[in-house]
Amino acid sequence: MTTQTETTQVGIVGGGPAGLMLSHLLQRAGIDNIVLEARDYDTIKNTHRAGILETGAVELLTDYGVESRVKDIGYEHHGIDLRFDGESHRINFKELIDASVWLYPQNEVFVDLAAARARDNGDVRYEHTVTDLTEVESDRPKIHYTNEQGASGVIEAQIVVGTDGSRSYCRRAIPSETRLEHKIEYPFAWFGILTEAPPSAEELIYANSPRGFALISQRNETVQRHYFQCDPEENPDDWTEDEIWAELQARVDGPDGFQLKRGPIFEKTVLKFRSFVAEPMRWGNLFLAGDAGHTVPPTGAKGLNLALADVKVLFSALEQYFTNADSTGIDNYSETALKRVWKAQNFSYWMTSMLHTREDASSFETRRAIGELHTVVGSTYGKQYLAESYCGWPHE
Repeated sequence: MTTQTETTQVGIVGGGPAGLMLSHLLQRAGIDNIVLEARDYDTIKNTHRAGILETGAVELLTDYGVESRVKDIGYEHHGIDLRFDGESHRINFKELIDASVWLYPQNEVFVDLAAARARDNGDVRYEHTVTDLTEVESDRPKIHYTNEQGASGVIEAQIVVGTDGSRSYCRRAIPSETRLEHKIEYPFAWFGILTEAPPSAEELIYANSPRGFALISQRNETVQRHYFQCDPEENPDDWTEDEIWAELQARVDGPDGFQLKRGPIFEKTVLKFRSFVAEPMRWGNLFLAGDAGHTVPPTGAKGLNLALADVKVLFSALEQYFTNADSTGIDNYSETALKRVWKAQNFSYWMTSMLHTREDASSFETRRAIGELHTVVGSTYGKQYLAESYCGWPHE
């Protein structure tokens, strides 16, 4: 079979939200690009993941021609509850920093962006698997791939961007002697459920309890998502519905008599998580964005938001490069993006450590964490720090 070779300005590996958002922004600026995604459209659309969108992420979806449904079917949240010692303490974002976040599942973000790329005749190719990246240090890096029929092809680009997730092929193309990997594994995971039930609360509840952490979240008016801290090796099939509801309720019990609203559970998962950062996020003319360069525990709701922030920085740099032949932005991309990444890593680690209970924690460590929670909710400045970090810093 003859190998097909094509040329473009930017080749994007990974067609999730980060890759599609970058593709959309580039096309609006008149910059040619091709997106390759190994999965099919339906698989991505039906991969249900939670989503809390920062102000900056919502602006990207609403102010740059995507025509997102986030403000039509999403839910604006003006705060969260921190619950400990059986009592809830509201962090009111609007009062503290005049900001909010939006509850909007990640797969819906993908649907919006995929629709925008189809509407604008964007070149997005599903079921195209990258098999090699070559000459990435040159001015004509090449992406080798096979499509759904098994035919091979090559895309010759000026810039290659890896938005291909935490198992990134693109990241591994950066030489190991050059690539620094910073990571920490957490000794706990989240047991997650999807349930057919009305919301138990208007906004998210982050609960610390002697039995471990719990997150009472929402999805829509009829389906809710909740989590509780568990062992990373926990088997969700070992738990009955009654046992799951009893455990969740035990972690939010308090003198106020708060009760979860229950319903049939139709999905059970165990979500392991870690903190990870790869440096640099650029090698030659290969750039990383999103989970390809970093992952965070879900406690701080930073994963998708960090990916979209990377995209905003990278798009501005690429527009400067292709429009004005100015490489300042792309030369500084890794350093600029990583400043925000490490701020988000710090916040996510802080929230995770403060709210979770380690099995080997001493009584001093356990009580110290409660003291930290009291310090946060008892201080306007403490609450402002949490609110600002949770709602997100301005995009570069």
